Amino acid sequence: MTTRKNQSALTTDEKARFVKALLELKRNGTYDTFVTTHNGFIMSDTDSGDRVGHRSPSFLPWHRRFLIQFEQALQSVDPSVSLPYWDWTADRTTRSTLWAPDFLGGNGRSRDGQVIDGPFAHSGGNWPINVRVDGRNFLRRALGSSVAELPTRAEVEGVLAMTTYDMAPWNSSSNGFRNHLEGWRGVNLHNRVHVWVGGQMGTGVSPNDPVFWMHHAFIDKLWADWQRMHPQSPYLPAAGTTNVVDLNDTMRPWNDVTPADMLDHRKFYTYDTDAA
Repeated sequence: MTTRKNQSALTTDEKARFVKALLELKRNGTYDTFVTTHNGFIMSDTDSGDRVGHRSPSFLPWHRRFLIQFEQALQSVDPSVSLPYWDWTADRTTRSTLWAPDFLGGNGRSRDGQVIDGPFAHSGGNWPINVRVDGRNFLRRALGSSVAELPTRAEVEGVLAMTTYDMAPWNSSSNGFRNHLEGWRGVNLHNRVHVWVGGQMGTGVSPNDPVFWMHHAFIDKLWADWQRMHPQSPYLPAAGTTNVVDLNDTMRPWNDVTPADMLDHRKFYTYDTDAA
């Protein structure tokens, strides 16, 4: 069983293996297929139309399945690798070891945002940005420039205390746990982190930055934490809802996966805090 660990607890060897697996997926073309998939959904998910990956109840199960598929791709390169999560309530500065040269590399330079150190720097030649929304083929970041502060633990706990998963109109104006975690309402958790990192993370091609996976692993962990705190609070909506994925509806692009299939993460992996 795969165990996902806090990135701050990874050993030097675990970091190196994770980075090496990422670089191999980029080299063999697999990585960019995930970027393409994500961008396609974020562009087509709208508040008034069909929505699957974002702005909708299935935001959390969709990304859970997306991360599982990516984790399996990493493990096809190195079976010892699992997705680490980035707890941005604790590791919340540009000086975090997350951004060290031996891991994700640091901030982008001021004139064009280009990341200039670490394994994903353009100068290394191993991380070309092939799926892009502009003409720039290098990884970009602007840590903390568009929004100054990452979400706090108190803000997270306020969202975790919400007892209803989601509610009508089931989009970015909805109240409830899902939309407050996604960040369209309230203190803005998930969305704010994308904007804080900046560069590609602020666009539909956000998986171009490997921190995407660690951010979403933490979002997934927060969903798991919420499920444990509110065992009587079901996924909603249950059935018969226009333009969104009900509990037992199939989630595109998969033809055999429903939100119901994704409710128990422990069928696929555990988090290092699950037994706590």
